[in-house]
Amino acid sequence: MSAGTGRLPLEGVRVVEFSHMVMGPSCGLVLADLGADVIKIEPPGAGDKTRTLPGSGAGFFPMFNRNKRSVSVDLRSERGIEFVRRLVRTADVVTENFRPGGLDALGLGYDDLRADNPGLVYCSLKGFLAGPYEQRAALDEVVQMMGGLAYMTGPPDRPLRAGASVNDVMGGMFAAMGVMAALYERRATGLGKLVRSSLFENNVFLVGQHMAQYAVTGAAAAPMPARLSAWAVYDVFDTGDGEKVFVGVVSDTQWQAFCAAFDLPDLAGDPELAANAQRVAARDRVIPRLRSTFGAMDRDEVVRLCGAARLPFAPIQRPEDLFDDPHLAEPGALTEVTLSDGRSVRLPSLPLELDGARLPLRRDLPLAGEHTADLARELGYSDDEISTAGADGAFGGSSVAHR
Repeated sequence: MSAGTGRLPLEGVRVVEFSHMVMGPSCGLVLADLGADVIKIEPPGAGDKTRTLPGSGAGFFPMFNRNKRSVSVDLRSERGIEFVRRLVRTADVVTENFRPGGLDALGLGYDDLRADNPGLVYCSLKGFLAGPYEQRAALDEVVQMMGGLAYMTGPPDRPLRAGASVNDVMGGMFAAMGVMAALYERRATGLGKLVRSSLFENNVFLVGQHMAQYAVTGAAAAPMPARLSAWAVYDVFDTGDGEKVFVGVVSDTQWQAFCAAFDLPDLAGDPELAANAQRVAARDRVIPRLRSTFGAMDRDEVVRLCGAARLPFAPIQRPEDLFDDPHLAEPGALTEVTLSDGRSVRLPSLPLELDGARLPLRRDLPLAGEHTADLARELGYSDDEISTAGADGAFGGSSVAHR
């Protein structure tokens, strides 16, 4: 926020979002948290199917849809299409992550909409950018498998997807960056732009360091569980109370601090372990000794000593442990939203501070179609027109009161 004003950077920017799942909504979340008026277009009735996904999808909607308004519109009806076109004429940005050509078939593609709004920034979030794969269906899992990330994450011959939707979320982040760049350029040109972001190319960017390693060294990067680490101490260790701690020692200075903290004077004084390259070559001798040392201590003691020595370390935590993490108790680190069953939950805020402040919650998670009537009135629809559109199914949720 701007110092002293409380103004958010994207205040005054209107975004119309056609999206579901994670990639599109995460782009909208970034823009919304930064102050944009993000209007989520949902089908009448229960709305976005992501609202009711079970299992591993149960967190998608609550995580990525705060600070948005929801409008329920039947895009199969002429009245619904007319409503959306009127809405887009007032917008700065449209985002969409449906199948290639899906919105074009409805007359809501970039060329259709910029005819009425030349300054429109239109952002499509897809599986692939231009190329032979462009029309293929994609999921985070698909691109992790074909883009080398699953290979790097799992042990040899056992590709394993990363444990979070990394490409979906980062694809949304890159899309938001592209949108903001296009809005900045529009200040000079007055014209919008078609922005595209993708899962596959995002994944390739993530593994780019391993591609570069191959180019530099001529040796293929090994999967992470089988890699030759650049540092001798860069591992997860078991502690005596059955817990686990990651500890890294990434410089010769840290090696001396580590040995002092854990009372290992013989290792500190060993000339064959003085340099990192020597310690890497001697891992077969060093690591068993360290495992024995950590195994005789409980996790809290290991954490205390690592912290006092200013070493890189991390107790191994599960996602549910983060609700009680003392660092995340800092005001603004987690944002409280209301779930569909009425319970409140604190979920991660954007990892940003602006002038020392975290970004605020301005709107709770919207009910499906909660803001349909309000938006229709903003566009000049009369109450009779809104009622008629609700009765014939073009609008949904317009009678729901604002939370």
